Amino acid sequence: METHNALSANKDGFLRDLQLFCTVARRSSFITASTEMGISPSHVSMRIAMLEKSLGVKLFLRTTRRVSVTSDGEAAFQWAQKILEDVQGMADAFAGLKSDPRGLIRISTSLRLGREHVSPILSLLRKRYTGLEIWLELLDRRVDLVGESFDIDIRVGDVEEPHLIASKIVDSMRILCAAPAYLERAGTPRSLSDLAQHDCLLFRERDQRFGVWRVTGPDGEKSVKVTGPIASNHSDIVRQWALEGCGVIMASIWDVASSLESGALVRVLPNHQQPADVWAVTSARASSSAKIRVCVEFLKEQLTSGPFALITRGVGGP
Repeated sequence: METHNALSANKDGFLRDLQLFCTVARRSSFITASTEMGISPSHVSMRIAMLEKSLGVKLFLRTTRRVSVTSDGEAAFQWAQKILEDVQGMADAFAGLKSDPRGLIRISTSLRLGREHVSPILSLLRKRYTGLEIWLELLDRRVDLVGESFDIDIRVGDVEEPHLIASKIVDSMRILCAAPAYLERAGTPRSLSDLAQHDCLLFRERDQRFGVWRVTGPDGEKSVKVTGPIASNHSDIVRQWALEGCGVIMASIWDVASSLESGALVRVLPNHQQPADVWAVTSARASSSAKIRVCVEFLKEQLTSGPFALITRGVGGP
């Protein structure tokens, strides 16, 4: 009851203290946080001490060298982020699309898409909107957008979760290809059934069944079981094996575009492909946030026509 009264007495001050607490937690430094917030280190220390007293827990362990978050502080950090994001989301919903969005955006995507395309685009986004903070996590698996507290997931392939909001970024597909050296040695597949006799380089991608390739061709969608002597959970490794002539790979066309243009890889079974559009996925609540809308629109603009755009057409066609 005492804590409830203390927090209720000054809600605006409490929100400011939560913002200060989150800044200290992210920076692991009172001094860095004080510089960022434009207040003195002693004032930071005083406000954190008052917040600890109000909550009745110790949020940080302080030493002469560093500041670390306690276990209670970790739990408080999760709550504080949610509270601040909800408050910002409500303000955004009523204020409309702001010209200068602010706040933290947590984004997830796959390794190669993130490293080669999304990460440099987010750098451009941050230069345009200096009030944004961006956390990018690269994972070759499908994330639980809500459970893992991501705002946006940039993913390849169908969005099947009915509770999520999907915005198409670009039409794309996965194609089959191999190095000329491999095709000279093993022959060129002429039908899907021929793949059973070939070394197929397997990668457990985010939404693919391992060892089964589903492709669409003149006879509609078909599944083909494939196998090979080497496999990996890392897309770059599988792609490199293909370049070294180890076998047939199925990959997004934007991922192998430069190799197809140079001739390092050749498309096989060109009348067959797997739909693999690129989507920006958000939760229903996040989709109403101005900063999320700005980020999604910027990603769509840059991935379709910017300097880091995905090449999805006119490469390695039939």
